[in-house]
Amino acid sequence: MKIPSHLVTRSSLLFIFAVVVMGCSENKNTAVKNPTLAAATVPSPSYESSPKKPLSADFKAYWYAGNAEITSYRLEQARYGELREGKAVLIYVTEPFLPAEQVKADNNGPENVPVLKLNATKKYLTGIYPYSIMSSTFYPVHDNQNAIKTSLSVQEWCGHVYSQLNNREQFEFTSHSYFEGEADQTLRLDKALLENEVWNKIRIHPEGLPQGDISIIPSLEYFRVQHQPVQAYDAHASLTTNGPISTYRIEYKSTSRKLTINFRAAFPHEIESWEEEFKSGYGPKAKTMISKGTKLSSLKTPYWRQNSNEFVGLRDSLQL
Repeated sequence: MKIPSHLVTRSSLLFIFAVVVMGCSENKNTAVKNPTLAAATVPSPSYESSPKKPLSADFKAYWYAGNAEITSYRLEQARYGELREGKAVLIYVTEPFLPAEQVKADNNGPENVPVLKLNATKKYLTGIYPYSIMSSTFYPVHDNQNAIKTSLSVQEWCGHVYSQLNNREQFEFTSHSYFEGEADQTLRLDKALLENEVWNKIRIHPEGLPQGDISIIPSLEYFRVQHQPVQAYDAHASLTTNGPISTYRIEYKSTSRKLTINFRAAFPHEIESWEEEFKSGYGPKAKTMISKGTKLSSLKTPYWRQNSNEFVGLRDSLQL
């Protein structure tokens, strides 16, 4: 059963947060009790999609050679008003995806949707304790609809959290947290561009990235760490090219946040670096800071078959 649109107000959305864990003791003043804004998941959704864009010979040769692309980055991450050093890794790989169940398909079948999956990880320290963040985004290689699913998990010594957005008749968002009042949340959103899927679109068809004034749902990580309501925001996007490097920039209008992604203009459009500008810290001590990821090394390999100790040395080639 859907919630009538006249009952879904801005105040109700502001009352419901994504996973908003700001530290072991911060949640006492911010938790909400058992928020819910959606009924059960629709089991047989209908999908809105444009005609499939054809895949080039170069795309097929690069992405269907039986390997994943693994790239490591030097990470400078703003957290709690300070810069933290760490490592980030982007793992791209194609796979068949079941659109109804929204999981990887075990077998070939006509219902499968071929996707380019991005698993993105960040690891850094906040003082004595570590942060580990991973997001997964499953985007159709034919670039004809939104990502079918994107998810996020965050682990640190206070506990761990998980959130997920599924592409059904609407976007369905769920989250689970170790804090009372945030334990289980769910809501529905009208469809819009997802910041999480931008990283996949760049690798497939960067010329099709939306430009100008746009409506965009920020990354699940943003909602997790910035304590913001889960919703679409107005932003301005631009795509520029300077020599071998293209730059996609998103400037959010109602916040100070800016995201800049630099990538190779030529196929396969490798991500070279990124910058994320936002306010870090809380209250009067919050200040605008810039997080950065800078490419270290890249490797194309079937990592799922390399789980023996003999392959540990491959991490050295990635500077991990």
